[in-house]
Amino acid sequence: MKTFAIALLSIALSVTAQFLLKAGMSQPGVRAAMASAQALDSALAVLANPYVLGGFALYGLGAVVWLGVLSQWDVSKAYPLVGLGFVLTVAAGLMMGEQVSVLRAGGVALICAGVFMVARS
Repeated sequence: MKTFAIALLSIALSVTAQFLLKAGMSQPGVRAAMASAQALDSALAVLANPYVLGGFALYGLGAVVWLGVLSQWDVSKAYPLVGLGFVLTVAAGLMMGEQVSVLRAGGVALICAGVFMVARS
């Protein structure tokens, strides 16, 4: 059970990182830089954004936490749990006002079924 909790922590860090990256890339300064033809300006604007930096930091921390999972479980058991990230991302997106179609919700339900089957094996 401890390893499962560590896996959930890693996945939650990755989901949070996604939303930080989205927030950073949605900032007006970054959007303007991305629309310019200057690749260096775009890269600097993205890399200097605190949300983007925070997202990268959380991804790195999530990867380090994931190492704890891999030290305890086979990759074939651990990696399918990453599918829970889809579930958490859709749930968080819904709470933030994103639209989720029936087809997308059905796909997430299938992912949940697959994760459940792997967890039981």
